[in-house]
Order: sequence, then C-alpha cells, then structure tokens
Amino acid sequence: MLDTASYIVVEGPIGAGKTSLAKRLSEHLNAALFLELAQDNPFLARFYQNPARWALATQIGFLHQRIDQFAAFADTHAGNRVVSDFLMDKDPLFAELNLPTDELVLYQRLFDALRPQSLPTPDLVIYLQAKPETLITRVHNRGLDAERPITESYLQRVSERYATFFYEYDAAPLFIVDAEVLNPVDHEDDFDRLLERLRNMRSYREFFGYAG
Repeated sequence: MLDTASYIVVEGPIGAGKTSLAKRLSEHLNAALFLELAQDNPFLARFYQNPARWALATQIGFLHQRIDQFAAFADTHAGNRVVSDFLMDKDPLFAELNLPTDELVLYQRLFDALRPQSLPTPDLVIYLQAKPETLITRVHNRGLDAERPITESYLQRVSERYATFFYEYDAAPLFIVDAEVLNPVDHEDDFDRLLERLRNMRSYREFFGYAG
C-alpha cells in the first residue's frame, strides 16, 4: 500500500503525533508536505482560553483556511507524492464537540455550502490513537503557550469523537496505529516496523500495535 499511495494523510487527536509523523514520512518518501496551519488561525488561542466565546469563530476560521489550502492543492502538488496531517472532513467533528446546537446548524450550513466539491481523496489514511492522559502529557511537554489551557477531559472528548469518526470512515484505506505503545516518530525500530506493515497492507482497514 505504501509504495503505491500518492496522497497519504496522518490523522489523530491533539498530541497524538500526526504532524511529526507526517514530516518524517514525507522526508522518507521524498514527498511534498501539506500541513494544517493551526498557528495561522487567529482565534485558536482565544478558543482555548474561552471556548464558549470563540468556538464558532475558530471553526469558521479553519473552514476558510482549508478552502484556501485545497484551492491551491492541485497547482502546488500536481504530479507529486503528498503527505498531509489533516482531513478537511474531520472539521465537523470539532464543530459537533464545541458548538451549541444553533451555532452548529449555522456552521454545518456554511460547511456544506463552501466545502470544495472536488477534494482529493487520500490513497491511505493513518490514524494515531493514544489515551487522553498520554495526549495531555505530550501537549504539555511541547510547551506551547496557546495550548496550556487544554485539559485532559477535553482531550477525552476529542478522542471519543475521533474514534467515532474513524469507526464510520470508509473513504480511503485506513491504517490504525496504537500510538500509546508505538512511537514511530522518535523510535527508529517502531518507524521501520510501521513502514513494513504499511508496505504489506492488503486490507481496507488494518490495526498496528495493541489492537493488532
């Protein structure tokens, strides 16, 4: 699977290691890197401080950012292998988690109206799982001021939403990694094992780690 996949997406909750693994895979595969630009969302830090006040602005900010990114995707990455750290279709996951019902209805209408109709479909999605207590430790260890207000209970709810999203996901082959016991970013043996399993992947959905 790995050797034939042209568009690979690494996904997972905050602190799972998706951006770091996407960067490492892109270097190994000599592929272009297509990253979520969370730091460019002017509302995100304010959301972590006051979710009720800033959730809708944060979601709309990400929606317009994604639209701009994917509008340039074909021109920027045409003919290249690409590794990314986000799926646009996971954005409603956070909207459902963070918005009250009336604002969620408004956001969903905007999302449905503005979502690009010709989004590229990944050839492979790698989903990283880890326990909330592990995620919060990793978030705090990277020491970003904007993320300090994030709580373990919030990451618990994010993780549950991700689990539901990927339980139902069937748009592309899915490779689920237990990032609780495997660290393919920092441990060379785990990265090599990940590459081997991906190259030998034959099913539409496979597990790597504790689950498999």
